[in-house]
Amino acid sequence: MAAEPTLITFAAAGVSVSTPTGDKVLLEPTTLELTEHRIGVIGANGSGKSTLARMINGLVTATTGQVLVDGLDVAKQGAAVRRKVGFCFTDPAAQLVMPTCVEDVELSLRRTVKKASERRARALEVLERFGLEHRADVSVHAISGGQRQLLALAGVLATDPAIVVADEPTTLLDLANTRRVADLLFGLEQQLVLVTHDLEQARRCDRVIVVEDARVRFDGPAEAAVADYLASVA
Repeated sequence: MAAEPTLITFAAAGVSVSTPTGDKVLLEPTTLELTEHRIGVIGANGSGKSTLARMINGLVTATTGQVLVDGLDVAKQGAAVRRKVGFCFTDPAAQLVMPTCVEDVELSLRRTVKKASERRARALEVLERFGLEHRADVSVHAISGGQRQLLALAGVLATDPAIVVADEPTTLLDLANTRRVADLLFGLEQQLVLVTHDLEQARRCDRVIVVEDARVRFDGPAEAAVADYLASVA
């Protein structure tokens, strides 16, 4: 059974950055309340969709307004928010920092499992869940691209977050691994916020947000959102 979704609130939350030619808006002030179990975010490259997703766990900080996760202010209570929100990047190399697969999962568990032997045992259990137990002592650089993305997800899920934010997690994968990772994500008990260019994955969501030119262009049911997006790029 799926876990009860967490309330994610954007309260006139926007992001702008200074550049040599003046301020650049990455996301216009945006107001949303996200409670659905599966939330998709689609849009063209550079539209602002990744900025929106990264604001949920503080990888990008709102410069106007605020973002709240279960009532916690992301800007002021970032550590508590990050315990609730796991983030998966497009390229697993951004997350895999330890020499071997089991050591990488152990790193994710360092705050919650203090005893080394227990931490390793837990890490091995996590790897088994993802079909990677036979790669436990293999270098993270010696496994396939699909296995690296699964390992990155394993590290995120090892801490049992309430929300998983995945930023184009299948972009670098072949078709078979794209399906495998997507099925894993959509099978999670956790609330999922999925940034994707894959419209079939978007169609599997309960709600889809279309981002265009640093603003929310459309927000609604998946099929309607995909239709809106396709019309905008036709």
